[in-house]
Amino acid sequence: MDISLALPLLFGLIALALFFDFLNGLHDAANSIATIVSTRVLRPQYAVAWAAFFNFIAFLFFGLHVAETLGTGIIDPGIVSPQVIFAALMGAIIWNILTWIFGIPSSSSHALVGGLVGAGLAKVGFSSIVWSGLGKTVGAIFLSPAIGFLLALVLVLLVSWLFVRQTPFAVDRTFRVMQFISASLYSLGHGGNDAQKTMGIIAVLLFSQGYLGSTFYVPFWVVISCQSAMALGTLFGGWRIVHTMGSKITRLNPMQGFCAETGGALTLFGATWLGIPVSTTHTITGAIVGVGAARRVSAVRWGLAGNIVIAWIVTMPATAAISAAFYSLADLLP
Repeated sequence: MDISLALPLLFGLIALALFFDFLNGLHDAANSIATIVSTRVLRPQYAVAWAAFFNFIAFLFFGLHVAETLGTGIIDPGIVSPQVIFAALMGAIIWNILTWIFGIPSSSSHALVGGLVGAGLAKVGFSSIVWSGLGKTVGAIFLSPAIGFLLALVLVLLVSWLFVRQTPFAVDRTFRVMQFISASLYSLGHGGNDAQKTMGIIAVLLFSQGYLGSTFYVPFWVVISCQSAMALGTLFGGWRIVHTMGSKITRLNPMQGFCAETGGALTLFGATWLGIPVSTTHTITGAIVGVGAARRVSAVRWGLAGNIVIAWIVTMPATAAISAAFYSLADLLP
């Protein structure tokens, strides 16, 4: 491909990828701030600024294993073309916008994975899929909320035992401070895992067009651009989903909010270090349900939680179908 002709298309696709990253921050801002807002520890405008800062600095604490998985571990990088990247991004963006409008906390991560799979299938069929990487990602759909649930449940029981002799007022005052720490950790985990997914998309696009040479890697300017786009998206909020995550699933006090955020953060840290692109939405939802279940099973609105699970299951096939349609349209163009 002639580089002089490729540059405008390349810039346009990078801009589209960064727009997806912005939407990811907008869509998933609720994951980072829902509990700290619902417990009234921070006002929404301060909470999003707090979360955005830790979203941005996440690259200082984690490697780029998730970016490598997205770039080379979902579909064969040898079949990647501008049309494939365009179709994958459009499938994920459209799904994110639809779920944001309706306030459904679906996964931006799995929307992007579904988009890649759909575009790869539309181009060359099942041979495009890297089954080991896809299997690891699909497995995380079920494991990440389960681990978040268990960690948050254990933390609630442990904290309740440690503070059993404290007055409710003293416990509330302590965990209003502690929630600043737990929200920071969760936002750090969110920025560390989610921003890397867009890094992987941009890096594999550059690699496929010969701009990275013979070895796949993520340039530093891509890292900074993606962290910035996600942080900016977080600043713009996502209040519909905040309401669902923060109060509709179960009511939280500061101690419970701390346990949910910490359980979710620990899950994200482990997944990011292992290079597994997990859903921050799945993780925090599992943690919030775990906290509610620790209080009493009836404290969780299981009907709403069930609807969220259905949205999770539908996300990958829906985005795969949308991206396959976009690939077919893009492939018709000269």
